[in-house]
Amino acid sequence: MTKDGSVERRGREGEATGLAVEAVRLTAAVITVSDSCAQGLRHDTSGEALQQELRARGFDVVRRVKVADEMREIEDVLRHAAREARLVVTTGGTGIAARDVTPEATLAVCDRVLEGVAELMRSEGRRETPMAVLSRGVCGTRGTSVILNVPGSPAGALSSLRAALPVLPHALDLLGGKTEHETPSGSGTNAGNQQGPGPRAESGRQ
Repeated sequence: MTKDGSVERRGREGEATGLAVEAVRLTAAVITVSDSCAQGLRHDTSGEALQQELRARGFDVVRRVKVADEMREIEDVLRHAAREARLVVTTGGTGIAARDVTPEATLAVCDRVLEGVAELMRSEGRRETPMAVLSRGVCGTRGTSVILNVPGSPAGALSSLRAALPVLPHALDLLGGKTEHETPSGSGTNAGNQQGPGPRAESGRQ
């Protein structure tokens, strides 16, 4: 995956290519938490925008669901979605209104919480509106999946997702078992042979 969070296309031997066929596509699910959307009273604009953004970044959106602002229902949907997708993005229910319970439902199903990701989203959101600090969205892990809460407005949802995407590839790699560190460019055996003067091991040749 690239640094901006998009999925890098790779050829048969793993080299980066421009081919349309990818060796592995990361899966994503989009969950809209909204009483009105779940009842069909309002068009799911935010969920639609998130789906388009994720697809543009190379994710295969395998599930898109609308659920009411009911904690138990949200928990059930999150559990199912985390079994189907590596990245689960919820939109809505992150504020301070009485029925905003998405963060509580997310924490109930997560194994670990990634506080820094939520802090990053709020920090970036403040560039657009001071109201971003009122968002209680969280980010956490469940198994090998990441669950990410973003606001309910289309603008807030996209802003938060774009802020988080650059760090999510590494998180998903770690959860998937890829824990080795990449060798920095220019390092390794060849680079070591090209280093400047330094201590030399003594040899028999004079």
